[in-house]
Amino acid sequence: MRGDDRQQGAMFSYLSPEERVPRDHPLRAIRQLVDRALTELSPRFSRLYARLGRPSIPPEQLLRALLVQVLYTVRSERQLMEQLDYNLLFRWFVGLNLDEPVWAVTVFTKNRERLLRGDVAEAFFQAVLGAAERAGLLSQEHFPVDGTLVQAWAGQKSFRPRRERRRTVADDLFKKLIDDSESFWTAVYPLYMNREITRRNVRDVVHKGLEEARGNYKILLRLFNMDARDYKRFLNFLRKHGCHLSFKEYRQ
Repeated sequence: MRGDDRQQGAMFSYLSPEERVPRDHPLRAIRQLVDRALTELSPRFSRLYARLGRPSIPPEQLLRALLVQVLYTVRSERQLMEQLDYNLLFRWFVGLNLDEPVWAVTVFTKNRERLLRGDVAEAFFQAVLGAAERAGLLSQEHFPVDGTLVQAWAGQKSFRPRRERRRTVADDLFKKLIDDSESFWTAVYPLYMNREITRRNVRDVVHKGLEEARGNYKILLRLFNMDARDYKRFLNFLRKHGCHLSFKEYRQ
């Protein structure tokens, strides 16, 4: 009997991402090596983060996401976040459940830079290399390579000096919201009400946030470290003071 082409998806699923990934998939062996390396680095992660405050992206998930980006040649972190939103294999490898939201691109980038400043990426590589060596996956054999046949990603002559863009008030405020995880109500709102910043400054901050949130004000709420209950209050404030921007121009 011919089955029906039903377009309505099921509301509930009783299978985990673990069950969806084939047992012989190459990423399973890689995941085991990576998890052992991350366990060794756990004390080092703890020294990089404060004990109190807003939870960041788990460093283990961040490093797995960067690794899968390299393995599958995902061209940018924005595309990586898109893939993590719907790619079940990527979600399983990184460690995200099916209903967990994907991080904002800016938040992901800032957390990545923190790990790079702490030399964690190099330590992660050395830990994976050590795990592979202990498992007997490395060889001492050598082979010659003709350097003229190796194509580099970039050459010295391809670099061009870039003119530094002058930092603005909006840049500093946005940095407080993203890097320091301050709320909009403590980092921006008091300054505006006390006339220490202008309406243009607030609009610029909202503009930068909507670019990252792709015009979604509910995502912007999380990006600016506000509670979901502040949604109407936030929109009313923006409309009252002429700082509300149309979401349509950010979804093109």
